[in-house]
Amino acid sequence: MKIHIPGSRSLKDKRSIVKSLVMRLQKQFNISIAEVDDHDLWQMTTIGLACVSNHNNRVDEIISAAISLIEHDYPSVEIVEKEIEIY
Repeated sequence: MKIHIPGSRSLKDKRSIVKSLVMRLQKQFNISIAEVDDHDLWQMTTIGLACVSNHNNRVDEIISAAISLIEHDYPSVEIVEKEIEIY
């Protein structure tokens, strides 16, 4: 997902927000998550999430819950684009 961080004024600000978000999602949902693009932009980042399960519905629930958490608990960020692929 591509995330806009309008309040970020430096890479340090951005990394602080991204690190907090990544750590919380990893801990709460036991998923793999990392910043995968836009490393040098102050107000944009691209984050990839991965979840493994033997049931597609469970993967969809976990990823949807993670996205909802970002939208509700992180008002300083805005998800501008998301793409979900389930295999």
